[in-house]
Amino acid sequence: MTLTGNDPCRVLIVDDSAVVRQMLTEILSSDPAIDVVGTAADPLLAREKIKRLAPDVITLDVEMPRMDGLAFLENLMRLHPLPVVMISSLTERGADTTLQALGLGAVDFVSKPKLDVARGLQAYADEIIAKVKMAARSRVRPLVRVATPKLTLDAAPAVRPAATQFRTTDRLIAIGSSAGGTEALRVVLEGMPADGPAVVMTQHLPASFSTAFAERLDRHSAMAVREASDGEAVLPGHAYLPPGGKHLRIIRDGARWRCRVDDGPAVNRHKPAVDVLFRSVAQAAGGNAIGAILTGMGDDGARGLLEMRQAGAPTLVQDEATSVVWGMPGAAFKLGAAEEQVPLERIAERLLALSRS
Repeated sequence: MTLTGNDPCRVLIVDDSAVVRQMLTEILSSDPAIDVVGTAADPLLAREKIKRLAPDVITLDVEMPRMDGLAFLENLMRLHPLPVVMISSLTERGADTTLQALGLGAVDFVSKPKLDVARGLQAYADEIIAKVKMAARSRVRPLVRVATPKLTLDAAPAVRPAATQFRTTDRLIAIGSSAGGTEALRVVLEGMPADGPAVVMTQHLPASFSTAFAERLDRHSAMAVREASDGEAVLPGHAYLPPGGKHLRIIRDGARWRCRVDDGPAVNRHKPAVDVLFRSVAQAAGGNAIGAILTGMGDDGARGLLEMRQAGAPTLVQDEATSVVWGMPGAAFKLGAAEEQVPLERIAERLLALSRS
């Protein structure tokens, strides 16, 4: 359902904790644009209420009794796709489960504090409200299980001619993303060859999620995906993410680029911030870089992408039709920072073509 400007978005809260259900109800109800139409203590009750109450958005705890939150989410996205905001714990297991949930089609997530849930959730009130309202206007697609062929050594000869070109072009691809971006980045990196140009990325994530996210991307890509360490050389065939809660910048060191991991203040309320990465790439790599903004809420990265374009780098954004949220790409496009809009499925191919030119 697409909301008109005046409709409050109808929210169903699914959580096994009565305290969390009560807190979320109070927080979300405080915004006149949100109508909490019901709550459910487990997925089986939630199924009945979805049919009866027709919510626009569901908030869903990942770890629940009677039916695993992920199993419920998978069924929901296959049979009755709805925007879902996950409420997850900031544990290592919580990070892994949340990333799986995003892979199944959840729009975004909010981290539940480990201690003093009531006070902690109140501190997250603005974030929860913003993400639920954004989810109401997001695009969800039915979940289709596709077996993705893993790149094998047998396939190597087919990509080798193009790969030798990459080695000599000394290109650097910089990508920024937020809501919907964990899956969009996976799709892009799946399309990259093992010896493609170096990729540097910033995705808005809580600090405790970065290691699990890097490992997940590494499993899905022929490139070596890792958390950047301060001072390490940027190499072809590698993709670098900022370590938890730090900015990633790129610096020039003679004939090569290096990662600079930066613990400076948040930028655009984010740490890591896409603007920080893109500005450094504009300065360090100029026209040798290529910039891309994928799906995300807000406008982080738009000004940095403009600086990259002004420095001579080709730039693109994910198109509106394939973005979960066209906030960041839309802001960049309206600012004149991007030369083209590209559907998600074609972004890897386009980045490689620009790298060769």
